[in-house]
Amino acid sequence: MKTLHKFIIKSYIGPFILTFFIAMFFFFMLFIFTYIDDFIGKGLGAGVLSKLFFYYSLTTVPMALPLAILLSSLMTFGNLGEHFELTAMKSAGLSLQRIMLPLFAFTVILSVMAFYFSNNILPYTNLKAGSLLYDVRESKPALLFKDGVFNNSIEGFSIRVGKVDKDGKTLHEILIYDHRAMQGNNIVMRSEKGFMEQTPDKLYLILTLTNGVSYKEMIDNPSDVNTHPLVRDKFEQRTIRFDLSGFKMNRTDEELFKSNAQMMNLSQLNQAVDSLLIKDEIRKTTFEKNLKQSYYSKTGEMFSKIEKSKSDSIATDFFASLPKHQKVNVIETALNIARSAKAYCESVASDMSYDSFNKSKLNVEWHRKLTLSVACIVLFFIGAPLGAIIRKGGLGMPMVVSILFFLLFHILSITGEKLAKEEEIPAYQGMWLATMVLLPMGIYLTYKATSDSNLFNIDTYIEPIKRIFKSKRNQ
Repeated sequence: MKTLHKFIIKSYIGPFILTFFIAMFFFFMLFIFTYIDDFIGKGLGAGVLSKLFFYYSLTTVPMALPLAILLSSLMTFGNLGEHFELTAMKSAGLSLQRIMLPLFAFTVILSVMAFYFSNNILPYTNLKAGSLLYDVRESKPALLFKDGVFNNSIEGFSIRVGKVDKDGKTLHEILIYDHRAMQGNNIVMRSEKGFMEQTPDKLYLILTLTNGVSYKEMIDNPSDVNTHPLVRDKFEQRTIRFDLSGFKMNRTDEELFKSNAQMMNLSQLNQAVDSLLIKDEIRKTTFEKNLKQSYYSKTGEMFSKIEKSKSDSIATDFFASLPKHQKVNVIETALNIARSAKAYCESVASDMSYDSFNKSKLNVEWHRKLTLSVACIVLFFIGAPLGAIIRKGGLGMPMVVSILFFLLFHILSITGEKLAKEEEIPAYQGMWLATMVLLPMGIYLTYKATSDSNLFNIDTYIEPIKRIFKSKRNQ
């Protein structure tokens, strides 16, 4: 029996590794296509890109692992059925469940590893990837001059180059507007030719101009628009140094991103949810107290002052007995108190709604760490019986069937997560929706594969209908 178990596991390992890395590559390419515009033209070094790609390749594991288990289990049992090895095992008295046992144990081990990865490694990876991607997206595009186009990337300057040579350093017909004085286009430089190069630390751009002229408008009296004295200076060579420190990608403190739910483990998520619950309880207990002390008490004080100011006895209709100026004062004061109370209530309601939304996101991430592991087992019980029923190996039919089931799983997961985050349904219902829908399918497919049912044989479904019509004709 050990030999048979080793044979089944060896048959499974190859397809699993192949499909896992194919799935990772597919989801990684989706990331590249989504953010490709944020990478191009920013002069990012190989070190920054390699770190970013490495971290984001790890974030694809929660999507790639269930798909790999589904596809590889379907391929494995499809190959065993296609080569009649599954038939030989059943002829020897082994049930399908007994044949699936070693792979089921292997899948359970993968599920435990997936939970460890999701709870301990993935939050760290999300933190590194998220903070690095934010810095990349916020960094300025690399300085690039195009023929005949003004470039305003360098702060305080607007530069137009007529032509850039193939070496990327020699420039022709250069026009520079200096706006550092914030007085319009009062300083202009023209040059026939120039040469640019960066300092070794990439912090400065040295631009050497030859055969040029500079114009500077002297504004002694800004109110006098009729006189514009001009200073013109011709030069054979002039060197200008531009500060490029703004183009360097600056790293943001990662502590700013740690409050994101995706960057927490289970204990941190529990702690964050408990903090929000305690915060809500404190807010509820202090809301009524603050409302009474700050707003209701003012109304009582106002009327008590009015009562004390009255010399005669209290009238039956208190408000009607007041003078006109006191009536106006009472109405305006009451309106101001009501507006303040309304603003306070809306502020508290907004804070509670925001905390409730954050609590939903935290609960979603809490359940996500568990659903990944369980989804691996559920998809195994879909892929293995399907492979035994289809009896087709390779990447043809198994790939098509796996994609259909994975799309169903993915759509249900996204739908449930969205409904949970919008607080339409509880977080546990939204995050376990896909698993609860696919679990009965896995049980049904396992039952059909065990009983050697021709699930995809159309005659299996047409024959009962024919029998019904025949019985009606005989009657």
